[in-house]
Amino acid sequence: MSSPAATGAEISRTHRIETVRQQMAARGVDALLLSHGADLPWLTGYRAMPLERLTVLVLPREGEAILVVPRLEAPRVPVGSGAFSLRPWSETEDPITLAVDALGGRQATIGISDRAWATSLLAFQKRLPGAAWVAASSVTSALRAVKDAAEISQLRAAGAAADRVAEQLQSGEIALVGRTEAEVSEEISARLLAEGHRRVNFAIVGSGPNGASPHHEAGSRQIGRGEVVVCDFGGEYDNGDDVGYCSDITRTVVTGEPAAEVSEAYAVLLAAQQAAVGSVRPGVPAEQIDAVARAVIDDAGLGEYFIHRTGHGIGIEEHEDPYLVAGNRTLLAPGHAFSVEPGLYFPGRFGMRLEDIVVVGTDGPDPLNTIDHSLVVVDA
Repeated sequence: MSSPAATGAEISRTHRIETVRQQMAARGVDALLLSHGADLPWLTGYRAMPLERLTVLVLPREGEAILVVPRLEAPRVPVGSGAFSLRPWSETEDPITLAVDALGGRQATIGISDRAWATSLLAFQKRLPGAAWVAASSVTSALRAVKDAAEISQLRAAGAAADRVAEQLQSGEIALVGRTEAEVSEEISARLLAEGHRRVNFAIVGSGPNGASPHHEAGSRQIGRGEVVVCDFGGEYDNGDDVGYCSDITRTVVTGEPAAEVSEAYAVLLAAQQAAVGSVRPGVPAEQIDAVARAVIDDAGLGEYFIHRTGHGIGIEEHEDPYLVAGNRTLLAPGHAFSVEPGLYFPGRFGMRLEDIVVVGTDGPDPLNTIDHSLVVVDA
């Protein structure tokens, strides 16, 4: 009997493994040990549970790739193209020994997942005292940052779902006045799930002075009238696969007609965000997108209130390469996906942020969030 044809996802993952091996050769890395983090699901379609039991893909530069996985978790691993073999381990076996044996004596330079447990790294170092260790991201990150057509399609679906929730916010369907930030955050989270997300990564709701804290944790503060409210939310979209891609959007609203200083500041913010999005194109250094946004804000005399980078990459993880920040000279390429999210934060008073996910197209920006960018008045 012939084996079933590989799916598009399986073919993509086989190609990714081949590309990773080419990068390993270029960087002089003999093997990768991929555990927790995004590299493992990107290459295998399997996201390991964050257990103390070791799961690790042993990926040598040449030879067989082997996924060492707890036996009780093995049924969750998708069978596929044969890009790797499965080695389930029982409770009485030592997975470190199994992984070291799978390395086949390759002990020169080994890359290990950036998010591997420290206990795993220490155990490997004890067993392989002659090895030099590097972060696996030195091999995988630049490759994973450039999304293929299937990944962009998944990001687009996630972005559209987040847009639908943002539209519900802007339309007043999500009541704000008289409710606590926590209550609004919970409702936004529920709506993300209803719109197709499998999990919510965050749902920031910062009202009034709390909006001046970019990563404010929604709490018991009751939202009043005439206040600026920053809502930043996103999660992992459920595409029917074990590996989902993330959404991330921020919209700022006001609960009543805004004061002149709020409107004026927001006009600067909007101009900065739109200028930054408009400057996205292949061949532009990542830091230039940050510089474009910052120049608009600086020219308006508000530079001291913009206290973070302009954006971060997005994919399987909500934050990954490339980062839009001064000093990052990575040249943007078609398929790079990232947030563009300048913000202004006035301590003790109010804050505002505007964020879209943008993909670098062949000729310019491909924004994945298109919902209203204006300072919407929500009188509800």
